[in-house]
Amino acid sequence: MQPNNGRYRPDMGGPDRAAENHDGHGTAPRHAGYEDPWYDALASGWGELDGTGVPTPAAVPGARAERQGPEVRAREVYLEVQRSATFQEVRGRYRRFVLPGVVLFLSWYVGYVVTATAAPGLMARPVVGAVNVAMLAGLGQFLTTFLFTWAYSRHARLRRDRAALDLRWDTQELTRGSRGGAL
Repeated sequence: MQPNNGRYRPDMGGPDRAAENHDGHGTAPRHAGYEDPWYDALASGWGELDGTGVPTPAAVPGARAERQGPEVRAREVYLEVQRSATFQEVRGRYRRFVLPGVVLFLSWYVGYVVTATAAPGLMARPVVGAVNVAMLAGLGQFLTTFLFTWAYSRHARLRRDRAALDLRWDTQELTRGSRGGAL
């Protein structure tokens, strides 16, 4: 069970009861933070009571709030990297592999479905014993899925990963420099 941290829970009798359950002496450390990495910080406080029986207002910043300082400089760094020739080359390599692969695979899949629907006699034709054309084509779908996955990972490893890691490293260095040092 996850810790309550003083939040109201009807099954535990409220925040005071939760504090008693925390260490057994009736006091809970107020400096303790919620250390769960899966904790949704944006949703915390929504619908919770503030101690007077009134729900606390959610303090969520506006989606388009303009920011100054390091965030603006970091955004400029990312835009600069996005416009760079290296980034464009990595994206171009990605597109030159993925777009034909997707077209080829979808054509093969749609061709299989259309043939199974439009030519059931062809698909029912026996090849070896009880194995027919439809079974071989269906197994071929699985085989081509694995082949495309292997080809994609090989292409990424040989043609894009090194350049992408270099871009990532450069971006981190530039962002760190725009903030004024290491964080």
